[in-house]
This record gives sequence, structure tokens and C-alpha cells, in this order.
Amino acid sequence: MENIYYLLLFCLFCWYFVYLRQVSEAATRHVNRYCKEGGLQFISLARRSSRIKFTKKHGLCIYSIFDFDFSGDGESNNEGSLTLCGLKLEQVELPAYRVN
Repeated sequence: MENIYYLLLFCLFCWYFVYLRQVSEAATRHVNRYCKEGGLQFISLARRSSRIKFTKKHGLCIYSIFDFDFSGDGESNNEGSLTLCGLKLEQVELPAYRVN
């Protein structure tokens, strides 16, 4: 009977790993689209944290925060923050930056 629990735990771990990859790909799509619409140059993306969270708006979801680097003038480097609830974009925070 305990082998079933081990198998279930292993499957849950594999699902979580695959789901986090999907979240990272969704974050990449969102930040690329956001930078393209804002006339910014996208540089890099990194996950800061992911955790399970319950919200009234989305219910139970995996809440992920990503940091991304961008440039407004092609020379400087700025860091913004992207928040996802599941695969949906919730918030983008940008500091003040220089533009051409």
C-alpha cells in the first residue's frame, strides 16, 4: 500500500516540475509582449519565487514572481517585476527608466 503513496508523491513532483516550466514559458510570452508594446528591449528573465496561494479573485493557484531586465534606450539596464497567478498575468512593475 505504501508503494502507491510513493508513486503518487513522485507523480505529484513530476507534475509540479512540468507546471513550473509552463509558468516560465507563459512569463516569457507575457514579458516579450509587454516589452514589444512598450518599445522596450527585453534582456533576461529569472524566477524569484513560486508558492501556492489562495485569492478571492483566482482561487487556489500557484503565485509566481519573476524579475526581468530590460532597456529603454539600448544602453542602460533596468530591472522590473512580473507577477503571475497560475498562467495569467496579474501585475507588472517597472522603475523609472531612460528613453531615447
